[in-house]
Amino acid sequence: MSELRYPFILILSLLSCSFAFAQGEIDERAMIFKMKGLEVATKDSSFYANFRFRMQNRIGAYTNGGSDLGISEFDARVRRLRLRADGYVLSPKLGYSIQLAFTRSDQDFDNTGIANIVRDAVVFYHFTDNFYIAFGQNKLPGNRQRVNSSGQLQFAERSIVNGTFTVDRDFGLKAYYNNQLGSVPYRLKGAISTGEGRSVNNSDNGLAYTGRAEILPLGLFKNEGDYSEGDLEREETPKLAIGAGYSYNVRTNRTGGQLGKELYAARDMGTAMLDLIFKFNGWAFQSEYMSRDSDDPLTFSDDGDVRYIYNGWGINNQVSYLFRNNLETAFRYSLLQPEDETVNYERKTEVLELGVSKYLRSHRIKAQFNLNYNTEDGKMNLQNKNNYWGALFQVELGI
Repeated sequence: MSELRYPFILILSLLSCSFAFAQGEIDERAMIFKMKGLEVATKDSSFYANFRFRMQNRIGAYTNGGSDLGISEFDARVRRLRLRADGYVLSPKLGYSIQLAFTRSDQDFDNTGIANIVRDAVVFYHFTDNFYIAFGQNKLPGNRQRVNSSGQLQFAERSIVNGTFTVDRDFGLKAYYNNQLGSVPYRLKGAISTGEGRSVNNSDNGLAYTGRAEILPLGLFKNEGDYSEGDLEREETPKLAIGAGYSYNVRTNRTGGQLGKELYAARDMGTAMLDLIFKFNGWAFQSEYMSRDSDDPLTFSDDGDVRYIYNGWGINNQVSYLFRNNLETAFRYSLLQPEDETVNYERKTEVLELGVSKYLRSHRIKAQFNLNYNTEDGKMNLQNKNNYWGALFQVELGI
């Protein structure tokens, strides 16, 4: 016992750790003093680190069809297992954020054949409380649901619209500015990045240019709840946030710009984003519209195989209510509509989804059950051969 005592005391002394929980988490900046986990600090305050982890364990199944409830596929796995460290060096003005992923589905392995463990590795410099920049790899200032941490979702996964059009993570230089016009807060965000995502070994001469603006006409949300799904704070007065952005990716080599399989030839693409979120007294509503366009979306291999950019648009709507016992019910409708040459390879897709979540400690510890109905070509009837059901149960635990 004595051999174990001293290392244990030493570890406690070095870490000076404390545990606390809060709701908000944003992947666009270092969460210094915002989300407390296991804290490390030097006596002279020249270094600070905040270590946190989270995991999502799930089990689910998909049916053969709308009326054929035989199981075609099971989904039982650790969906996400992440370690995150946020902090600063020298002073709080010079911050950093590191996020590592340890599951295959979280590493983009199926698209790239590379285990991309590093999700975020970025340095922040705060010129003022309202203006800061970031250099490194992290999320671009894209659509709201993507910038939401996956730990802040009220469904087990983001929508098919986000999955098709999101600009996700990239390496580059980003800038963020927050201020108010009278009593109305607004935010401006911009980025110049490689355009190839997080699997690139070297960059070509094509870059991605991303900009986003947000306005909160009814004032700030509690605990930055405009980037957290569901009204877990039970806003006492109505709150609304509206955002719009655009990303232009020059000579990208991937079907989704920063994501997807490699194209057979480089292409330019533009992605437009428009979203809003509203919360009041346990009710929450959010909506996103996204579209993508490329003048020449199809690429071909020497053998005639095709890989393409998804030209088209999509819309996602979610509405939810949080009961006093922290049980939440939610409904989601998502639509994907291909256009131009993409209609030869993709079908119109709609997903109707019900969700029930039990929050034990905000979004940090929760259990979620989702039931979804997936349709194609606008045909909702159960007999359509391409329609099917899905059910998913997920537990998230983290600090």
